[in-house]
Amino acid sequence: MAFNNLVARVELKNISFGEVASVIGKAGGDIISIDVISSSGESSVRDITIEVSDKHEEQVLEHLRSTSGVKIINVSDRTFLAHLGGKISIKSKIPIKNRDDLSRVYTPGVARVCSAIHEDPKKAYSLTIKRNTVAVISDGSAVLGLGDIGPLASAPVMEGKAMLFKQLADVDAFPICLDTQDTEEIIQTIKNIAPIFGGINLEDISSPRCFEIEKRLTEELDIPVFHDDQHGTAVVVVAGLLNALKVVGKKMEDVRVVVNGIGAAGVAICKMLINAGVKRLVPVDRDGAIVNGGTYPYPMWQWLAEQDQVEKQEGTLKDVIKDADVFIGVSRGGILSAADVQKMAEDPIVFAMANPNPEISPEEAQDHVRVFATGRSDYPNQINNVLAFPGIYRGALDCRATLINEPMKLAAARAIASVVTEKELNEQYIIPSIFNEHVVSKVRQAVVQAAILTGVNRRIPKDFR
Repeated sequence: MAFNNLVARVELKNISFGEVASVIGKAGGDIISIDVISSSGESSVRDITIEVSDKHEEQVLEHLRSTSGVKIINVSDRTFLAHLGGKISIKSKIPIKNRDDLSRVYTPGVARVCSAIHEDPKKAYSLTIKRNTVAVISDGSAVLGLGDIGPLASAPVMEGKAMLFKQLADVDAFPICLDTQDTEEIIQTIKNIAPIFGGINLEDISSPRCFEIEKRLTEELDIPVFHDDQHGTAVVVVAGLLNALKVVGKKMEDVRVVVNGIGAAGVAICKMLINAGVKRLVPVDRDGAIVNGGTYPYPMWQWLAEQDQVEKQEGTLKDVIKDADVFIGVSRGGILSAADVQKMAEDPIVFAMANPNPEISPEEAQDHVRVFATGRSDYPNQINNVLAFPGIYRGALDCRATLINEPMKLAAARAIASVVTEKELNEQYIIPSIFNEHVVSKVRQAVVQAAILTGVNRRIPKDFR
């Protein structure tokens, strides 16, 4: 059971605080602190910090609302308080204390620097923020589990992403939320703002538009473009699978893998699995299995149908899961039962990553599955994109890669998997924590190496010379 601290600002009239405290206690809340905001002879306004479980939060508020003499002015909690005024800011590296400082960072001194970049555009990487700056861009059309909530409501997610970039990989990232869902407008807008950025991180853009947007931008820009919902997920899934297969003693080329939910993440996972060596792949969506030789309305589904690794067996998820070694779900909660996973091959691996509710609950699956992973932080083996994108971008920026290609992604997956040592590896620990200090450095090193080997780098970092 999760607990939360909420802060209720209340106005009290003709009621003692002792009575209010009693109401909160009976409803299941514990008072942590009280701050008096204002007080007069007739009333008082107080901020009451209450520790309460998720189960009792609404109950406490309802009891307060129905108590005579109590008026709730506002309710917030630690999560909302953390977002007040936004979660990121811009700071200057150099203080401006006098006219001499001003003349060097701005006019007239800055003119010499502008002219140098004009004569040699590559100098933008050394003389501006470009070399360490990523744009985190969304149109708000597919935000977390919330769906199409628009650009303004997507901003807190993009800010959070920028925080993670900075804290984990020292990459300066800036949230940009676009008020359009037109594919051509998005592409043109990103191209127009690209000159100041060293990379573009696309986020929470709905399928199938996300495929076209990323493809076009990758072709038309000379900086890395990475749709994290696709490739970040795929990288961490493959990392987890590499280690899960070690646990059960199976090889990538021998296992039969069912991937359920062939949207942005599902397609990217299928592509990476093929690149990682999977030879028996069953992509499944709402209408059933996508089969080799079939004809489909979406270009990416059609691409899958043309791959030799994709099986010809038709049927629903419940049909094709029989004898599967691995199930990977990026779909919706509650679509699998214990009876379904019991039909899988011996020592099955299940990655049930639908959020907030997995395709099958850990409690229901645990007696029938050898290795189980979810996208949630409250269970072991969390498949979390945060393991991938900071190190991938740190590496791409450091070698000034023109793009992030498949070898770089696969190298990142192997690097993440390698953080878990042979001694540590077990059913409950196939993937490292996002706070493991070795993740970013190992991913960065692997990505730079792969970029150099595939010729997409424009510089070689000092530690690789």
